[in-house]
Order: sequence, then structure tokens, then C-alpha cells
Amino acid sequence: MLDVRRMQMLRAVVTSGSVTAAAANLGYTPSAVSQQIAVLEREAGIALLERFGRGVRPTAAGRLLTEHAAVIGRQVAEAETALADLRAGRTGQIVVRYFATAGADLVAPALARFRAEHPGVRVDLRLVGESATDEEQADLTLVVRPRGATGEGVRLVHLLDDPYRVVLPKGHPLADRRTVDLAELADEPWVGSERPGPCLDAVLEACAAAGFTPDIAVECEEYATAQGFVAAGLGISLVPLLGLGSRHPQVVVRRVRGPEPVRSIHAAVRESSLALPAVRDLLAALRSDRPAR
Repeated sequence: MLDVRRMQMLRAVVTSGSVTAAAANLGYTPSAVSQQIAVLEREAGIALLERFGRGVRPTAAGRLLTEHAAVIGRQVAEAETALADLRAGRTGQIVVRYFATAGADLVAPALARFRAEHPGVRVDLRLVGESATDEEQADLTLVVRPRGATGEGVRLVHLLDDPYRVVLPKGHPLADRRTVDLAELADEPWVGSERPGPCLDAVLEACAAAGFTPDIAVECEEYATAQGFVAAGLGISLVPLLGLGSRHPQVVVRRVRGPEPVRSIHAAVRESSLALPAVRDLLAALRSDRPAR
């Protein structure tokens, strides 16, 4: 196999017209350059230089390799420039995954700020569930995890706590209260708003702390649909604040205490991706653009 460094040395000899001049330009001795050219000729299986006056000139094979060496040299220079831009966060692509209720209030403003600061970086942004696995091949994934959770190969960075609110039909006996004790909902039929996973776990753990297990009368995995069931009088529901962007006109939303169910939203960042300035800057934007609680 041809050695790329020796090809560049051949190019230096051809462009300068002599081994001595090439050696002076490269910082080598003429003997070292001659030895490397001799090795390259053995690799190529053909003579690459011939004497011409007091210097040398390339053979047909030498011209061929010199032309390819020029192309390789340009490509290496382009690669070095591209790598420098990537290291500086000026170019490249980062892969980001998010879940639906984090999109409008958390991801959108952070991404707008990031794009203004990094116009040359492409963001591959796609939707996943709240319980997306840390092993997913993304640079940064928004996930719901308990506080203090860890992940293999990723760094979990806490972004915000998203508290749950109780959604009641208008006219419900508790609707005139500003805050509802969670235990007061123990005998109510529930509209389940969460699918199995860390979000539902946060609700069930809070109910257990209040001394009961909710009676799920209607199963639903969509916050807007859950509000519709509540409005129809089929039960009450707990929905996180980020999931209450559009409120049904026939429901009221109240705070919950004793305890207040909370889901913790984290950015799961691949350890290897933390070396990229673009990823660090997007993470900083997510942390600074948290929605007001």
C-alpha cells in the first residue's frame, strides 16, 4: 500500500525540482528524502523520478502520484478545517430527541436561541416518548427520570420539575378550592392520563404516600383527551403543567398537595457528545430557557 506521507514528499521533490530543495523545504536531510522516495518506488513497483540536468523530474508514474498527492493534500486540509469548525461548534450535526409535552415550552425557545448562535449546525430533532431509553443513538435526549437517577454512558442533567395538577369537571365539589389535598381524591373515579413508565410512577408514588391507590375508571394516554373525559363527568385526572397547554372549557385545574406529584425532566447527554461545544451550548440553552413554573 502506498504511504500518503511519502507521496507528499514526492510531490515536494517534483514541485521544487530537486531532492536538495525539497529537503530544505521539509526540514529533512537530502539523504532522508532520497531514502523515502526509494521506499515509495518499491511500494509503487516502478520508477517515479529520473535525473534531469542537475535536478530530477518525474516519470509518468511520478506525475500520476504527484497529481493524486495534490488531491489528497487538499482533502486533508479540508478535513482539518472541517474538524476545527466542528470542535469550535461552527458546523456539524447534533441529534436531539424530545417528548411531546416538552416541545412547545422547553425545546422550542431553547432551539431558537441555539440556531441564532449556531447557524451552521444542523439539529436532527425528532419526537420520542417520555421514557425513551438512554441507549438511543442521540447526542441529547429529553427524558423523565427520578431525581438523582444515573445512566450508563450518559450524563443526566436535571432541567426542571414539572408538577401535576388535578383536573376537575366544572361544578365538582372541590372545584372552588385553590388547592386540593391528594387524599381527598382517593374515592374519586380517575381518568388515567399516563402510560406505564416514569410519569405514571411519579403519580402512583405520590398516591401511595397519601395512603391510597387510584381507581382508574378510564384509561387514556393523552392529556387533551383526558380533559375531555373529565369534562364529560367520567372522573378526575392528574396532568402535568407542561401537558396543560390547551385547557378544556368545561374543566378547572387546581394545585395538589400532600404530597404534590412531580415528574423530573432531564437531558440525557451522551458522555462522548459533551466534548462538542454545540451540544454543551444547546444544553445551556435548555437550562436557561426553562418555562416559568
